[in-house]
Amino acid sequence: MQLAKHHGLGNDFLIALADALPADAPATAEAACHRTRGVGADGLIFGLPGDAGAGTDANMVLFNADGTRAEMSGNGIRCLAQAVVRRDALGSNRDLSIGTDAGIRAVSVEPTEDPTVVQVRVDMGLIGPGPDLEEGEVVQYLRNHGFADHFSSADVGNPHLVVAVHDVHQIDVARNGSELSRLAGGINVEFIGATAGGIEMRVWERGVGVTEACGTGACAAAHAAHRWGLTGTVVQVSMPGGDVTVELGETAVLIGPAAFIAAVEYG
Repeated sequence: MQLAKHHGLGNDFLIALADALPADAPATAEAACHRTRGVGADGLIFGLPGDAGAGTDANMVLFNADGTRAEMSGNGIRCLAQAVVRRDALGSNRDLSIGTDAGIRAVSVEPTEDPTVVQVRVDMGLIGPGPDLEEGEVVQYLRNHGFADHFSSADVGNPHLVVAVHDVHQIDVARNGSELSRLAGGINVEFIGATAGGIEMRVWERGVGVTEACGTGACAAAHAAHRWGLTGTVVQVSMPGGDVTVELGETAVLIGPAAFIAAVEYG
């Protein structure tokens, strides 16, 4: 299988541009994404042919590193867009329409001075309310661990819990994130703190664990921070892997890089 490895701010993906989704896709994802026995990645994305009737140039099917299927990834869709542009040898700006399990997303790809890096703008769609977590074990956990009062859930095509904290650097993201995700029934968890230019964010992603960046999480975090009066409508989200910009309007627009790492012959 021909794979390409890309990353969006350290959130890395294997991309397979294929004609159809293989029957063993979940097992393939789990094996290929393994950090020591596989190629290593946070997820495997199958880039399938577009649907003329739906007006899509490509369709994205994403599997997390543990083989579970995910609805959407902001970093992943940027990486897929770069893979499509590279395959088609398109060196100029390119607009794409990409189908996902969360709906169709409009994507614009711009080259940079580095031939391995592109800048990608993704209309991530509406951000809606996530699971109702106002009562029960999640609230009790947050109180018991002394987190700030602000928290909310959001749906960016996939579910998120955003928690405002006093200092993101003092959070045990692996422990607190995994425990909150479990209590919430399986959810992505973002811990955020306000900065002079926007917000800092640390993330625990379901099906993967701690990652250096999360695009859907950045959108959920920006949306929550704006609602809480911490930011304006243009939010810089700083993560361990780097920064993205989220523009909040009728929909959320995610702007950030995607980088090509290597072509891989797998299996």
